[in-house]
Amino acid sequence: MELDELRSLIDRHARPDMTTAIEDVMASKVDRPTPPTPAMSGMLVAVVAQGGKRIALGERVYDYGAGQYLIASVDLPITGHFVDATPSRPALGFGLILRPAVVAELLLQAGPGDLAPAAGAAPSGIAVSDAPEDLIDAVVRLLRLLERPRDQAVLAPMLKREILWRLITGEQGAVVRQLGLADSSLTHVARAVRWIRENFAQAFRVEELAQRAGMSVSAFYRNFQAVTAMSPIQFQKQIRLQEARLLLAANPGDVTGVSLRVGYDSPSQFSREYRRRFGAPPSQDAQRLRGLTRSTTPVLV
Repeated sequence: MELDELRSLIDRHARPDMTTAIEDVMASKVDRPTPPTPAMSGMLVAVVAQGGKRIALGERVYDYGAGQYLIASVDLPITGHFVDATPSRPALGFGLILRPAVVAELLLQAGPGDLAPAAGAAPSGIAVSDAPEDLIDAVVRLLRLLERPRDQAVLAPMLKREILWRLITGEQGAVVRQLGLADSSLTHVARAVRWIRENFAQAFRVEELAQRAGMSVSAFYRNFQAVTAMSPIQFQKQIRLQEARLLLAANPGDVTGVSLRVGYDSPSQFSREYRRRFGAPPSQDAQRLRGLTRSTTPVLV
């Protein structure tokens, strides 16, 4: 079975940092359940070969396990943890970073009638589906190249494009296709998401953010919530608190300074919201976080 070979390939080639010799391709192996961990999703597709994972985005919860895939089309603040992993049967996953330029190129090459009509509203930024056989087959053939270095330069780009095409024409195709459309609702929302992430300590008015995204206020608010499961202000709060947690890992004694750096005027409000988000006051949580470093590796895999 293709899933059996996928498990075997991931088991042999997974590294602690999840990277592989093929650009944008990841393989993960986790041998025990993990506590819920806040992180950014990245923009990628993750295919589970064994085990299971749970992701929370705002009030939405996504469970995905063996034979399923998850797509994240926007870099979103999530909380994720492995729920089905043991030393004798570890969780195994494949990941591929999504590149909007490649999606756009494939859309331009698609023939008339190849793709379903695009929906007007922005889809959720995260979606889960069962992985069809042709998608699993393409992933397996791509991972086989890890054992054939001579073929990687020529064949890996072709197989990554095939995987993207399977996604574009699959059940969650609308989520992936909007990545490659310069004027899609998702692209407009992603522009606002990027601005908030880069300016999270700065106050803003939703009207200004909607103008920056090139949408009316009502359309922007509706589409932003559809993609992120949060309002813009809630999204900013998530980013601020995640950034604060990373800063506290390095500076556990500077709670007030960290709260100011991430945009809070009131340290007491910061402490209340931090405890609500992470389950412990900032100073106490910081002691548990010694040694925590920023990871640029997506955590959905």
